[in-house]
Amino acid sequence: MELELRHLRILCAIADLGGAGRAAAALGHTQPAMSTQLRRIEGILGEGVFTRSSTGMELTHYGAQVVGHAREILALADNLTRLRYSPTPAATRRLRLGAINTPVVPVLLDSLRETFPDLVISVSSVYATGDLVNLLESGELDAGLGCDYPGLPIQHSPKLGHRAIRTVPVFVATPAAHPLGHRLEIPLEELSTDTWFVASNDGVGWPGAFYEACRAAGFMPAVTHEFHVLDQLQSMIAKGLGVTVVQPTVCPADGVLIKPLAGDPLWQRHLLMWRRDLVDASVVEAVHHHAVRTHCQLLAQAPHFQKWVARTYAPLRPSDGTRKTLPGSL
Repeated sequence: MELELRHLRILCAIADLGGAGRAAAALGHTQPAMSTQLRRIEGILGEGVFTRSSTGMELTHYGAQVVGHAREILALADNLTRLRYSPTPAATRRLRLGAINTPVVPVLLDSLRETFPDLVISVSSVYATGDLVNLLESGELDAGLGCDYPGLPIQHSPKLGHRAIRTVPVFVATPAAHPLGHRLEIPLEELSTDTWFVASNDGVGWPGAFYEACRAAGFMPAVTHEFHVLDQLQSMIAKGLGVTVVQPTVCPADGVLIKPLAGDPLWQRHLLMWRRDLVDASVVEAVHHHAVRTHCQLLAQAPHFQKWVARTYAPLRPSDGTRKTLPGSL
C-alpha cells in the first residue's frame, strides 16, 4: 500500500483540528473509519505521527516533519505551476521569532522546546503587525505572530507565507463598577459617552476597524487615550478612568470586567507568518500546531469567553436542530 493525497489530507486535518473525531466530521468520514485510516498511514510510514492525550492528539517530532511535507505536496498538487523552496536542514537550527502582544508566547516556546530540542529560538517583541511584516520582508526575522481583521487581510510579498491561527471576537474591558457591568454582553453604542483607551496604529487596520465599528453604532468616542501596555491599562480601567477593547484570552485584573460586545461588531484573526526561504516546513508546522493548541487552551481557561460560546454557539437552532460552528483557524 502506498501513500495517497487523501492520506496526506487526513494527517493535515487531524493536526489542524486536534483529534480524529473532529477531522472525521470535517472530511465527511466516520470516526472508526478515520482511526482505521490513521493506523494504516502510520503503518506505511513505520512510525507514529501523533501521540494521544486527555486533551487530544499532539504531533510528534517526526509527525511535525511529515505533516509539514504533506502540506507542501498538497500545495503542489493543487497548483502545479507554483514552485516551493526546500531549505537545507541547517535552516531549521535557529528561529528568529517576532510577536505582537499575544499571551501564547510562553506556552508556545515551552512546547517548541520539547518538539525541537535542537532549535534555538530568539524572540522579539514587536507592537505593530505592520512592523512585523517589514522585519520579515527585510530578513531581520524568520517568523512572526501577528493579526489582521475581517475585510482587511494581511498584505505581503510572495517571499512570505501566512496561516491563520484563530479568529475571535474582540471583547471590552470595563471597571467592575461600570453601570453596564451587570449585562451579559454590552452594546457598543451604550459605551458612546465613555472615555476609551485605544491602541495606536498597527499598520494593518487598527484602530481604523475600531472607529468603523463605532461609526456603524452611531457615534465616535469623544475622549480617547492612546495606550497599549496591558498591565498599566487594566490598573487605570480598575480605577474607572475608561474602557478598552481586548482579546478574549485576557485575564481580568481585580476591579476589571471583561464582557463580549453585543452582536460581535469587532473580530480579530491571529496569524503565523514566515519567510519561505528561511524556515523549514516542519518548523512552520510545529509552530502553527502549538500556537493553535495554546490559543485554544487559553480560550478554554477564560470564563468570559466560554460563557459567550455557550450563549452564541451551543443552543440548538429550532429551524433544523443543528448547532452553529465556532470559527476556528480558518
